[in-house]
Amino acid sequence: MLDVKIEIAGVKLGLVEAAEVRVALVVPELAAEMDAVCERIRGAQTLDELMASEKIAAVRAMFRGWDVDPARYRPSSEALLRRIVQGKGLYRVSNVVDINNLCSVETGWPAGLYDRDFIQPPVTLRLGARGEAYDGIGRHVWHPEGRPVLADSAGPFGSPISDSTRTMIRESTRSVFTVFYSPLSAPEALVRQALERQAGLLVRYAGAQVVGTALLERAR
Repeated sequence: MLDVKIEIAGVKLGLVEAAEVRVALVVPELAAEMDAVCERIRGAQTLDELMASEKIAAVRAMFRGWDVDPARYRPSSEALLRRIVQGKGLYRVSNVVDINNLCSVETGWPAGLYDRDFIQPPVTLRLGARGEAYDGIGRHVWHPEGRPVLADSAGPFGSPISDSTRTMIRESTRSVFTVFYSPLSAPEALVRQALERQAGLLVRYAGAQVVGTALLERAR
């Protein structure tokens, strides 16, 4: 099980590692589950109500604790939830990525998903340094200076805002590593429930073998 050293305060990290994953483009049962969750979320609140909700407020407070403006650098979970409430639904990428997005919107926490074979330990959650950059998935080069990043011995590769193409999920991916960036205020039982949910979906819809789960935190 891959470990992560936490150098910034105010966060609980939930980790899931799984092997023998089979990446597929379409899984009808998973798509139906995603549609049901999106419909439930969209029918429960307006955009204004979403932005005033406790789950959004807690993640935004976590960002502000890192001196990051969540209005300028939007948490990935908030971006997904806004899409749902606006009637746009969740992206359809692959079974593995779709599982990650589904669990992210269910919890309201950013969740990064990485190809374990492209991660070069040790891994640290820290603030980005001056001059660091990586190619972000679906966007231009991401400059993480002063913002939270996951970094390995090759440099930054992910964050609760934007992940890199270096460790992205591919059709050839066989091992995955998930990181939930949950606020320190999140109950431990709730985080562990999210880890079990993610692991269970990977087994059910991607034929995965769960290597392990872990919960790490740093209050100060």
